[in-house]
Amino acid sequence: MQDSYGREINYLRVSIIDRCNLRCRYCMPEEGIQKIEHHKILSLEEIYRLIRISSGLGIKKVRLTGGEPLIRKNIVQLVSNIADLSGIDDLALTTNGILFSNMAKQLKNAGLKRVNFSMDTMVGEKFKYITRGGNLEKVSEAVFQALELGMEPVKINTVVIKGFNDSEILDFAALAYKYPLHIRFIEFMPVGDLLFWSQEKLIGVDEIKKKIEQEYELYEGSKIEGNGPAKYYHMQGGSGTIGFISPMSNHFCGSCNRIRMTADGSLRGCLYEKAEVNLKSALLGGASDQELEKLFIKTIINKAPHHKMNSGWGSENERKMYQIGG
Repeated sequence: MQDSYGREINYLRVSIIDRCNLRCRYCMPEEGIQKIEHHKILSLEEIYRLIRISSGLGIKKVRLTGGEPLIRKNIVQLVSNIADLSGIDDLALTTNGILFSNMAKQLKNAGLKRVNFSMDTMVGEKFKYITRGGNLEKVSEAVFQALELGMEPVKINTVVIKGFNDSEILDFAALAYKYPLHIRFIEFMPVGDLLFWSQEKLIGVDEIKKKIEQEYELYEGSKIEGNGPAKYYHMQGGSGTIGFISPMSNHFCGSCNRIRMTADGSLRGCLYEKAEVNLKSALLGGASDQELEKLFIKTIINKAPHHKMNSGWGSENERKMYQIGG
């Protein structure tokens, strides 16, 4: 289905939980997290029903996010149910990787096609710092297990923060050169704990790319499966690719193909807009599939032409990333 600006909307990002087993400094505060009450969270049956309805409107790609989606009970069964939907061609997951190895084979067998890992540093102590206690070895193990299981393309999301991990840009590039991994460098955005974010910590993708080109020859090649906002480059002689996501310096709104569903059942056209459609209330009110379909159509039709992150978005009154879905 197309929105009002002619964009084909075929991708639904679904946050299945607002909770996480890490406390990344740019995403969540260490304490005082406003957790959604359990009864307000969409049940797995409700999530499945809503995805099924969306597939009838042209949604073909689904990504499960959080919070940390792997702490949601019975996620393997949810994956299996979604994978069985005839209209869904691509089912993926974004995870911090801590729990992935324990259920990787189950997820693969259930029908999960692809996985993205969040990893902002390859230094153990720095990883503990940015995640407030995370174990880097578990994440590294998870990444290579995904490769072994053929859940390709395996992507690593790296938020580049000046003064924290910008010295590791070439190390991440070397990882993509050596292994068939797809490293995606993401500009630091004001979407989580705003006490940690500042303009001074932002590094634009042009600067990141120039640094990599000092060591590697980059060239544009074939698209990567699940290709969304990232612009990918192959590395001469390398096994993987380098991707750049630039929401701050050069937004990709003109080609945006996604809508988002939060863990508490709100539907929004953009990560950065306030407007939401409350699906949970409709479900509790006994809405029919046709009535729920109309709410999806409303969200798609009203999807904004571009985000407003550079014009005052990000006040303390906004929902945080973990509340919306990463």
